[in-house]
Amino acid sequence: MPLIVMSGYPCSGKTRRAEELKAYFEQNTQRNVHVVGDRTLGVEKNCVYADSQKEKNVRAALKAEVERKVNKDDIVILDSLNYIKGYRYELFCLIKHAQTPHCLVYCLTSDEQSSSWNSSRDAAEQYTQDIFDALVLRFEAPDSRNRWDSPLFTILKDDTLPFEAISDALFKRKAPPPNQSTQSQPLSSANFLYELDKITQDVLMAVFNAQKTSVPGDLVSVPGATEKIELTRSINMAELRKLRRQFISYTKMHPTENTGQITNIPILLPSGWCVCLLSSCFHS
Repeated sequence: MPLIVMSGYPCSGKTRRAEELKAYFEQNTQRNVHVVGDRTLGVEKNCVYADSQKEKNVRAALKAEVERKVNKDDIVILDSLNYIKGYRYELFCLIKHAQTPHCLVYCLTSDEQSSSWNSSRDAAEQYTQDIFDALVLRFEAPDSRNRWDSPLFTILKDDTLPFEAISDALFKRKAPPPNQSTQSQPLSSANFLYELDKITQDVLMAVFNAQKTSVPGDLVSVPGATEKIELTRSINMAELRKLRRQFISYTKMHPTENTGQITNIPILLPSGWCVCLLSSCFHS
């Protein structure tokens, strides 16, 4: 069900606010509440945030864990820095695909205040000063004008969480509609992928072999196509395979019930998409 994304500087009170939200929803709803974060994954923050690749892997692991736990019944709270706007956009795409609402809770503090809270922690829980400074410098503050940061709740250190407003944002608001980039398309038949692979391979070999006895300007027959295509230049096997992969990716998103029409799809598409299988190297 809904996703709550926490965001803020290191040591800005995100975990405390996440626990307050968890307690509120457990007391006032019949839903399970899952908190996903650096702690739940056992992240060694000074090690991870000093290495961009390790940090990237942790973000991917957090996103995957959120994706596993988001469902029609539960509430998921992502308790991490979430300081990169591109990553928050990825989470927005995830909830669009899951067709569930979300909101962002931004724990706003000064770097001086967060640094003071960091220093007051046990040594094992502290960020090193270099890591802390680097994370503050890289932090991309949420902006409610961005759809992936909205609705946005900005919380100062002495504020009380607006529980009812957050609850309304999650349960009284429609989920963002999925779009083509986030929604999987159903295959038109059980053997569609098999037919697609076989037919496109036949077309690839027909075009490749036709070039052995043809010159630019000749018309080439393609298996299953209703029209011949004109060979305007030679094209090697590597390029043909690349075009085939592009065509397969496109056709998976636009499946046809009639597999016999697969070969004709490039001819039927707008000229801008004639690059898919037969490429701009050819035209009917």
